[in-house]
Amino acid sequence: MATSSRSLADDIRGRSDAELIDLVLARPDLARPAPADLTGLAARAGTRASVQRAVEALDRGRLQVLEAVVVAGDGADRRALMRLLGTDDRPTVDALLQDLWRSALLWRGADGDHVVRTVPEVLGSSVAGLGAPMRELRPSSPPEQVDPEQIRAALAEAPDETRAMLERMTWGPAFGVLPAGGPGRATARWLLEHHLLVPVSVDRVALPREVGLVLRDGRLHRSLELTPPEVATRPASLVDAAAGGAASECLTHVDELAADWGAAPPRVLRAGGLSVRDLRVTQRTLDLDPEHTAFVVELAYAAGLVADDGEVEPLWAPTSELDEWSSSEAGHRWALLAVAWLGSTRAPHLVGRRSTGTGPANALGPDVQWPAIRAIRREVLGELALLAPGTAADHASLRERLAWRRPNRSATVLDEAVEAVLREAEWLGLTGRGALSEAGRALLASPAAVDEVAAAMSPHLPSPVDHILVQADLTAVAPGPLVGGLGSFMRLAAEVESRGGATVYRFTPESVRRALDAGWTAADFVDTVRRSSRTPLPQPLEYLVSDVARRHGQTRIGGAAAYIRSDDEAVLDTMLASRDLAPLRLRRLAPTVLVSSADPRVLVELLRDNGFAPVHESQDGTVVHAETPRRRAGSRRRGPAPLVTPVDRDHTQSLVDGLRAAEATADQRRAEDEARPGPRIQAMDPVVTLSLLRDAVAERHGVWIGYSDGHGSTSRHLIHPQRVEGGRVRATDEAGHEKSFSVHRITGATLES
Repeated sequence: MATSSRSLADDIRGRSDAELIDLVLARPDLARPAPADLTGLAARAGTRASVQRAVEALDRGRLQVLEAVVVAGDGADRRALMRLLGTDDRPTVDALLQDLWRSALLWRGADGDHVVRTVPEVLGSSVAGLGAPMRELRPSSPPEQVDPEQIRAALAEAPDETRAMLERMTWGPAFGVLPAGGPGRATARWLLEHHLLVPVSVDRVALPREVGLVLRDGRLHRSLELTPPEVATRPASLVDAAAGGAASECLTHVDELAADWGAAPPRVLRAGGLSVRDLRVTQRTLDLDPEHTAFVVELAYAAGLVADDGEVEPLWAPTSELDEWSSSEAGHRWALLAVAWLGSTRAPHLVGRRSTGTGPANALGPDVQWPAIRAIRREVLGELALLAPGTAADHASLRERLAWRRPNRSATVLDEAVEAVLREAEWLGLTGRGALSEAGRALLASPAAVDEVAAAMSPHLPSPVDHILVQADLTAVAPGPLVGGLGSFMRLAAEVESRGGATVYRFTPESVRRALDAGWTAADFVDTVRRSSRTPLPQPLEYLVSDVARRHGQTRIGGAAAYIRSDDEAVLDTMLASRDLAPLRLRRLAPTVLVSSADPRVLVELLRDNGFAPVHESQDGTVVHAETPRRRAGSRRRGPAPLVTPVDRDHTQSLVDGLRAAEATADQRRAEDEARPGPRIQAMDPVVTLSLLRDAVAERHGVWIGYSDGHGSTSRHLIHPQRVEGGRVRATDEAGHEKSFSVHRITGATLES
């Protein structure tokens, strides 16, 4: 092991500056913190944590070649490696080996390629599905038991029933359970007696690596995948237009979410997150499926537009940042959402999934946090960016390519994540009809340049319109996103019936009453619709508004505790006779006045639920118009952005320059040490140093010591110790002068020869 470590250090010290830069760029963790010299860099490159990080980043081709080098053994010639891989494509294998050497997973000696000591530990005992070598499973086995010819001869004599057992273990896993009895037990006994299987416990057996390779005909992998699979594609037209439409819908959904939560904020669960019931209410409001609703909620949260308001009874409410966001240009608003989505570590597709040890994950809850999703988003968009503009990828082939790039990830988890990212990118407008949009490419190229991303999307967003098309069936069609004032009016005065390139609204008695409650008069309502419509105002709408307005406010409610007054005595008679209103305990004070102990707001709601149309009245008799509340949570506290120095080429060049200078200084120090008289002094434990000094005092022997002064520089002295006490050594130096040396400053000692 020591020879391997020193050889890796020698290999790294022998690299050029360009090769060292490539190494650090391939493994950025080696630069944090900066190593003292090249020897320190080599030591860090061989640690298990760093090697594991590097191995997990390998694609399937490089991983297969690395496994072949491990199985072939240190210094194996290239022909043996090619036989293991089962290929004659030497240029590709050489290129992959060069990449593995560049990232210091291999080092090169005079006898060939060697893997770094910790690579087999990271890969584990089962490399490429093979078991451990016979020498590890059975150290006392004679050499002939691992001879391939002997193994082939034993297999040729094997009974037919043993083949099925061996075939199940050939391509892994290389472990099996001994049958409890019957023919299977006899078959396993035969394999054990002929050393084709090795017992590893009372009821478990292992297939030795040498036997597995013979069963595989000398090939390490069932299928060799040195190059990435091709992605099946199809042409996609009008990509940016489709992406722009999706982006416009996304902005509308966030606007509606903010308006809904501003008026009636849902509560925050005790464990954090949004309750399933509140998510369903939001789903009905946005008219989306559950997955899309969870995405919109998480997107608004990631962009800082909604947050926990931090009250004693916390609620999810829009933040103060929403007002600034809402007043921005549409392209800029979308860019802020896209940047937040790309950098978010939350995975909306996990909402509703059952998490470990708890129930289903709630939107905005802690179980939706998954840092790996951020890298998967970049990888998916990166693969789409490699395709020609206007080209959509087949999802199945795209998943295969991503699985090839990261073979150590769970295939099931990766497939779900890739599907979720593609779906969310379509909802957000980063893709259109399956192809990456121009704005998506801009986001991937400059994820922090909001203005550039906004400029790429703005031309493809539908222009806001200032008109609607009212139809005789009490519907109104908005041929695009409505300008601010008209959009707010339509959300208040009508119900959204369908969305798409055009939004269809429907006027209903409830929506008209909602507008009247907010202070609109019937005349203003009709006049606003008439001015905004490019089509004549149909009579059914005028009749609807006038009918609702005629009944609106006939009954008025105020607080005595609360009173109800109406000029129509028959209306009050109906209220008194209604069983549904019995809990209010209404009493008649006058022919036109009823009173109740209930709160006026409760009276208004219950009477409306039972078909009446009351309004709330103030103490002076004026109508209290229902204003839409605007709840705002405080902006999420954001500390100063962390100061991060990227491990880029410029930083790496500075690092390598410093390592070269440190290495030169170390070489100079070693040369000076070798030029000094006396033996080399190795650093040693202080306890060992004290023992050696006491022996020198007893035997009156001279000692060479290394001594560090107050400035950190080390000097060598030949001393004759007289006594050791109180942490100090009294001794005479070479000139015969008596001196005192602090033991804690002595770096090492060796007896004078």
